[in-house]
Amino acid sequence: MAADDTTSNDAPFAALDWGLLLGAASIWGASFLFIAIGLDAFSPGLVTFLRVGFGAATLAVLPGARRSIPREDLSRIVLLGFTWMAFPLTLFPIAQQWIDSSVAGMLNSAMPLMTVLIAWLGFRTPTGTRRLVGVGVGLAGVVLIGIPEATGAGTNAVGVALVVIAVGSYGVAVNVAGPLQRRHGSLPVTARALAAASLMTAPYGLWGLPESSFAWGPLIACFALGAGGTGLAFALAATLTGRVGAVRTSVITYVIPVISIVLGVVFRDETVSAIAIAGTAVVLFGAWLSSRVDVPGPAATQMRVSGRS
Repeated sequence: MAADDTTSNDAPFAALDWGLLLGAASIWGASFLFIAIGLDAFSPGLVTFLRVGFGAATLAVLPGARRSIPREDLSRIVLLGFTWMAFPLTLFPIAQQWIDSSVAGMLNSAMPLMTVLIAWLGFRTPTGTRRLVGVGVGLAGVVLIGIPEATGAGTNAVGVALVVIAVGSYGVAVNVAGPLQRRHGSLPVTARALAAASLMTAPYGLWGLPESSFAWGPLIACFALGAGGTGLAFALAATLTGRVGAVRTSVITYVIPVISIVLGVVFRDETVSAIAIAGTAVVLFGAWLSSRVDVPGPAATQMRVSGRS
């Protein structure tokens, strides 16, 4: 969730702040489990379409999401809907046909690294040496996470690659979202991007109907995935950002993979290798390094938190 980078608050977290942080992190961390459950009955495209549709409907009922946005920014909203929702959220269910939900959650922890790297390479954002070192460390961790999967069946390697591509798309999206959200607010931008993404994901979702079957469990999982992970969690993170600032909100990033691992092991009997856990720790250390400020002042771009899968 991108937010105004100048927002900061060094006071200790209040109980409400901890509730907002743990709520958003828990919902986003559970998203990978919900995807796995949805795939038990639905095609990957239908899982994505239901997720985005439920998310758009959830944000549409929030008063704060209804503020108008000037027409000149609508093309950027469409781009955001593609890079933040339609494209990456389509890749995750495809990838999770071949890799476990816990692996997807661990790989998703590289999102802050991709944000910094793409901001530097694609958006000419000033980036200090410490941040680039953090990116390098984190990418080494991504390799460690992927090794157990890539050395298995060939499709497992494809699944890892698809998640990495999806996370890279998040990195583009966060850099697009930042200026829009500073001008118009987080919820109005996110709501309109989700509406655009609903239209983009509809064809693939409808195309997958014949290969899908109906089951209440997967449908409820997709509702939780959309209303929670693609709707409510954005609202919680936006509220927390307004209270404590974007940098401190980025702590969510460090909690998500832990939750995804625990839920995958407990509810899907997934096995997590020691090397993958070590790789996750390396990724998170790299993300921490890349979130530190090298240069004081407004030129130093703070870490932003994006909507997870």
